Parts: sequence; structure tokens; C-alpha cells
Amino acid sequence: MPSGYKQFCPVAMAAEILSKRWTIVLLRELIAGSTRFNDLRRGVPRMSPTLLSSRLKELEAAGIIDMNVDSAGPGLHEYQLTESGRDLGAVIEAVGIWGQRWVDTDLSLENLDPALLMWDMRRNLNTAPLPKARSVINFIYSDLPHSQKYWWLIVDPTGVVDLCSVDPGFEVDLFVTADLRAMTAIWMGLSTVKSQIEQDTVRLDGDQAISSQMQTWLGLSHFAGERKRAV
Repeated sequence: MPSGYKQFCPVAMAAEILSKRWTIVLLRELIAGSTRFNDLRRGVPRMSPTLLSSRLKELEAAGIIDMNVDSAGPGLHEYQLTESGRDLGAVIEAVGIWGQRWVDTDLSLENLDPALLMWDMRRNLNTAPLPKARSVINFIYSDLPHSQKYWWLIVDPTGVVDLCSVDPGFEVDLFVTADLRAMTAIWMGLSTVKSQIEQDTVRLDGDQAISSQMQTWLGLSHFAGERKRAV
């Protein structure tokens, strides 16, 4: 069966490139700043490496990204947005705003993923309210199996944020025990730390200065400020 829309309309022509499965989500990661294959994989953890490679080649062929040699080491590559790719930023922004405003809250919270949530939190973390020393925050998702339960965010004195799913061996400053759904709702801007503490779905133990500022330093979704609209 021939593929494509076979229309001269610019919307149809753009959809030929952008409407393939995972492409919009992959573009979200590239626009958010991920440039290396492994970082892109962490942003799209349910996308197979083979499909990721295929989609990157398609975006390169379409002139949306360039593949360059990574200065970090031989055989490594960076994927950089071209002018065409950067121009898609407004498109991805508009799609995200629409989804935040109009997709039903329960539907938004159906597909929970602790690895993706923690990766996004790490990327958007606001280090300014945290102490000017290493801070270690241990997230414990009480409703998940042991293999997915424990995550550590480590902020070094220079403001660099690292994410670990294996105990890094540092003294923990704050323990955050939470339901995954509750923490996802906070991240999406659908709830607040204070509200979830009151509902007993989030518990904070440890440094009071860090815990009292959690709503401020927590890395929320780029779209968290968009208000839900009635459907």
C-alpha cells in the first residue's frame, strides 16, 4: 500500500515527516537539549534503540538535525538541530500547551514511568534554592517494586545535577516518600507538594530548609503553568 497523504498542502507535507510514531516525542527531547543517543533514550525509554536510530536518520535526511562527531570520545555522535529543526520549537510548544490544557487529567496520569519522570525532574531542577554544597535527595516510590522504587538526585556545589537509580553512597539530606501518581501530578502542575502532603501521598523527612523549598526547586514540566480547561 503506498504511504503518505499525496497532497500538496503544507500541513500534509509536514505530517509526512512529523506524524510517524515517536517522532514528535523525539523532537521534544532534541528541543529540550538532549544531543547524545543515550540521553535521548532516557527521554524516550519505551522506544527501541533500533527505532530511535531509524527516526534520527529520517530527521537527518529531512534536514531537521545534523549528526556531528562528539568531542567526548571517538565513535560518539551528537545530534544537533538545524535551523529547520529549531523552527519546530514553536510547533512542539503549541502541541504541549494544547495537551496540558485539553487532555483529561485522569488520561494524562494513566501512563506513569518513574525513569522518565525522574529524568525530566533532573533536567528542570532549579538549583538556586538549594544549599551551596552537595545536596542528595532520595525519592522512594512506595507503590513500586524494588527495582523501580529508589532514585537519587545529586546536586553538586557548582549546580550540576546527576540522577542515580543505584545508591551513590552519599549521605542523604532529604528523603521523599511518595506515590508515583502523586509525584507525577505535582510535576505536571496538576497538584502541589503541599496538597499531596496533606493527602498523605507524599512524606518529607530530613533537612527542613530543603523540604520547605521543595515546590520551588522541584523540576516541574515546562507546561506546568498552563491551566487545565474544561473538556
